[in-house]
Amino acid sequence: MLIAMMIAACENDIKKVKELQEKKLGVDKATKIESYLSHAGKMRAKLTAPIMLRYQFDTSKIEFPNSLHVDFFDSTLQVESQLFAKYGRYLENSNKIFLRDSVIVFNIRKDTLWCNELYWDQDKEQFYTDKPVVMSQHDPNKPIQKIYASEGMLSDQNFKNISFKKVGKIYNGFESFINVKDSGQ
Repeated sequence: MLIAMMIAACENDIKKVKELQEKKLGVDKATKIESYLSHAGKMRAKLTAPIMLRYQFDTSKIEFPNSLHVDFFDSTLQVESQLFAKYGRYLENSNKIFLRDSVIVFNIRKDTLWCNELYWDQDKEQFYTDKPVVMSQHDPNKPIQKIYASEGMLSDQNFKNISFKKVGKIYNGFESFINVKDSGQ
């Protein structure tokens, strides 16, 4: 009888040991996120999101599965541009954020970028993508201009310096669309 009890006890211990050895995914969840981002000791942005998930792997990552909004500040802490996306993923080791699904970025001059995928490099303070984008540019002395780029763009956070890849059409407000030759040709 004593031997049967010892075997049963050992069986339970082995199960518990196996359960402890299984690697469990470490996921932290937070709600109503408000985070301030700085670079080189200067306040650069404020991020808000309804949900944040932080995954603990060899390299940790943070996801914003239900949208995120970012206000970018100039040197006087005035909002100079804003970003919205339905999904975001932050890779801490590279200090980059991947944004997708209804991405919209606009600045105080009302220049607006629409795309489905966009990267934000926090160290370089740049946006870039190799996916199609539509950009609406506003100049108070000219009509609104819309630019369609089939292979993406590269820009600083405030759209002061922007380059498009494979511009297909430009709408200048007066005429119908103007076909534009590829800038790389």
